[in-house]
Amino acid sequence: MSKTLAEIAQQLSASKIVRKTVPEKTKEVDEAKPVPKVQLIYAFNGTGKTRLSREFKQLIAPKANGGEGDDEADQPALPRNKILYYNAFTEDLFYWDNDLAGDVEHKLKIQPNSYTSWLLTLLQDLGQDGNIVHYFQRYANDKLTPHFSADFTEVTFSLERGNNERSGHVKLSKGEESNFIWSVFYTLLDQVVTILNVAEPGERETSAFDRLEYVFIDDPVSSLDENHLIELAVNLASLIKSSQSQLKFIVTTHSPLFYNVLFNELNGKACYMLERFDDGTFALTEKHGDSNKSFSYHLHLKRTIEQAVADNKVERYHFTLLRNLYEKTASFLGYPKWSDLLPDDKQLYLSRIINFTSHSTLSNETVAEPTQAEKATVKLLLDHLKSNYGYWQQEQQNG
Repeated sequence: MSKTLAEIAQQLSASKIVRKTVPEKTKEVDEAKPVPKVQLIYAFNGTGKTRLSREFKQLIAPKANGGEGDDEADQPALPRNKILYYNAFTEDLFYWDNDLAGDVEHKLKIQPNSYTSWLLTLLQDLGQDGNIVHYFQRYANDKLTPHFSADFTEVTFSLERGNNERSGHVKLSKGEESNFIWSVFYTLLDQVVTILNVAEPGERETSAFDRLEYVFIDDPVSSLDENHLIELAVNLASLIKSSQSQLKFIVTTHSPLFYNVLFNELNGKACYMLERFDDGTFALTEKHGDSNKSFSYHLHLKRTIEQAVADNKVERYHFTLLRNLYEKTASFLGYPKWSDLLPDDKQLYLSRIINFTSHSTLSNETVAEPTQAEKATVKLLLDHLKSNYGYWQQEQQNG
């Protein structure tokens, strides 16, 4: 049944009512099943993961005005007291001063509001700047070193040369910047788990996390290569598993690899697929047991295209999905180019059709409805892939 994102958020936060048989009474009774410690959600990019994180935050800790950067100083119950979250809006709190006049003093600055002031003061008081550097260099470059200002409001970066010398201030790539921001959040999360693992509140290093209930993490891996992505997933899973408090975690991702590593590493989790429908509503479908073992991006792509063909609802974006499916199959089978998998007699022609249809950049080149011939091409190429490569035949048998 389709729902709004607010209703999906409610679904994630609510205890489930399950029907249970009581042997001694030989009857069934309803029993409340508590919210799982970890909820893992897979969705395509653009489905609404970031908006879901916002809806969930608003549900758990409503704000009077709802603005992301608003001053929270006068609010009686600050959202950060009940939920910590990482998403695209977290990255928006960091911005560059590019020193346009001198092009020398590049600085990554941090938006001043009550949340960032609290976060950075806390990390500074706990002496965590060294750990931020450690985590960042693990996912980026071990010579690329952040330097915090005395008040923790801005960061400069230099390349260490190994001889007690360093470069001037350098500007990070977008991927390196994302890695750094994640490193700040992960350092905080590490402290949260460690401090809350002290059972007696009076013995904790700080009381800042005593009322914390949820951590919501939305896709921290968009800028990582495969090796670092796996490392991040394993590290995050280890940290979550080390949590002994009542803290609950929700992790969303569009990455099949990140999803599958977390699925294999974590116990006691609930797994879901988030989908968005054409009318703007959503569905959060729980995936049980063995269904997760065959759950992967390429299988979902195949089924999505098959359904569109069966329903005669092929649209332009299905060409993009089809190309992606060919790319992933070629990579798995060791082909240097995805077009090598196309029918031999029409490789160039079909390659051009897929490239043009999936990568068109001019508005006047794109129409909403593909022609019948184009729809037939989608079916032809999907059938060709399934019929000619044993990999797919085995996947269908195992699925």
